[in-house]
Amino acid sequence: MTVASPPPEAALPVENALLGGKVRLLQAADGYRAGMDAALLAAAVVAKPGERVLEAGCGVGAVLTQIAARRPGVVVTGVERDPAAVALGACNVGLNALQDRMAVVQADVAGGFAALGRERFDWAVSNPPFFDDEAALRAPSPAKRGAWIADDGLAVWIRFLSDGARDGGRIVVIHRADRLADLLALLGERCGSFAIRPIQPFADQAAKRVLVQAVRGGKAPLRLLPALVLHDRSGAKHAPEAEAILRGETGLGF
Repeated sequence: MTVASPPPEAALPVENALLGGKVRLLQAADGYRAGMDAALLAAAVVAKPGERVLEAGCGVGAVLTQIAARRPGVVVTGVERDPAAVALGACNVGLNALQDRMAVVQADVAGGFAALGRERFDWAVSNPPFFDDEAALRAPSPAKRGAWIADDGLAVWIRFLSDGARDGGRIVVIHRADRLADLLALLGERCGSFAIRPIQPFADQAAKRVLVQAVRGGKAPLRLLPALVLHDRSGAKHAPEAEAILRGETGLGF
């Protein structure tokens, strides 16, 4: 009888601790690894107990597990097309004892929200792939391509989120700062009451990321909020406010 060899060590997932150890997360060792953007998106979702949160392109569940840890009583659902990420996401559900509050569904955002056959959510959130055109950046490794390249364009992601949020529900997106005009135009087809928080590497540098919140059917004036500054010149890894967010000691609501 032939015995299968164990997979090489590089193929095994690695476990990381998030929110100061409140969350355990298995991630592919050679694929996309969730980091600051996932932490900021999760911190911006101030859902109340009993509310339901949908994430488009949830990967292995880095954002969802952090939202669930921050917001007891909130139910989170993720949509992810990569079967390997879905499998790891299911493992992360059990690893964090979230069987009653978290689910990862294998589906493609390009198929549209209606294909899920679910009621619309109180929150719809995403960290969409940052690029539409592979010529716009050095080609990512195959294991990371899906996290970087939006095959069907940003409009498909925003449509999925807009369809997935109930009337009066909130949509939160983190993206490149230079796509802010596109985000506002696409979200503005069905949403309003925008709130924008720039994310700056240092206080004296331009924002590279933006967090955008919109309300489906909202009519309130746009609000431009104070920037979050990630680093200072003290030599510490992160500025105090950013470090507190990463450790789960404070949120980043709108």
